[in-house]
Amino acid sequence: MSFRIALFAADRPTAVRASDLAFERIRQINDIMSDYDPDSELNRLARTSGKGEEIPVSPDLWFVLKRGQELSRRSQGAFDVTVGPYVNLWRRARRQQKLPEPSRLAQAGQSVGYQRMRLNSRRRAVVLLAPDMRLDLGGIAKGYAIGEALKVLRQAGCPRALVEGGGDMIVGDPPPGKPGWRVELSSLDATNAPPARFLSLKNVAISTSGDLYQRLEINGVRYSHIVDPRTGIGLTDHCVVNVIAREGIDADSLTKVVSVLGPEKGLPLVEATSGAVARLIRNPSGSKIETFESPRFRRYYSDGAPPQ
Repeated sequence: MSFRIALFAADRPTAVRASDLAFERIRQINDIMSDYDPDSELNRLARTSGKGEEIPVSPDLWFVLKRGQELSRRSQGAFDVTVGPYVNLWRRARRQQKLPEPSRLAQAGQSVGYQRMRLNSRRRAVVLLAPDMRLDLGGIAKGYAIGEALKVLRQAGCPRALVEGGGDMIVGDPPPGKPGWRVELSSLDATNAPPARFLSLKNVAISTSGDLYQRLEINGVRYSHIVDPRTGIGLTDHCVVNVIAREGIDADSLTKVVSVLGPEKGLPLVEATSGAVARLIRNPSGSKIETFESPRFRRYYSDGAPPQ
């Protein structure tokens, strides 16, 4: 996955040094939390699953796992970093263009569940209680990484900056002479979808989730790459979710919660998070396109209030 940084600096050497430090911070986090790298700290931890061992972890991994567990409890499992066994089955399904077999999903489910991961705050340690657990931080780590990168840019003297990676973005102070960073909101790839909108953002993060690019279509049904951790099934409610929050880690993870829970349960959970708002556009089963958003979301529009 590629990351992009845009910034304003007093001179080129300052800009180069700041961006180099920020990219290095992103690399450090990726080395810790990648589920693709067999030598990452995350995968080393997963290999201890079912052994009853309490494993001390780095401050970065501890912070993300702790925040993930907090959101799992708040969402009653709609967000769950132990979803890895299900995610691996759906990755294979997209490659093979074939739905996962029910027996494999049932087997994977024996290794999924946030209650099967126990955190010891005193020792900053983790124990994975079930065998064959696989942790997947794809719904939270990018948000953490861009937030950490922006912290580095600020410390290096570049508070007017933007960091983006894989559908997640965080912005600092606005560009000189501007009220905020102008950001385009994507829409659905569906007939009669609402047009793209533009936001004006400063000192917030925004994350986007949906099935625009990663999905599996079988017998006319679209299965998203986003998996409901409670069932192991890829979401079929064709939608795009945007969350704006103070921290990248919140924006990233809350988009998954809204995608899984839908607007009726997901939006109240977002609105109960300090400083967070959400928008959801969906086209369930090819029916009428619906738009839902937090009342405070409209304050970020740069092109006028949204149509009612």
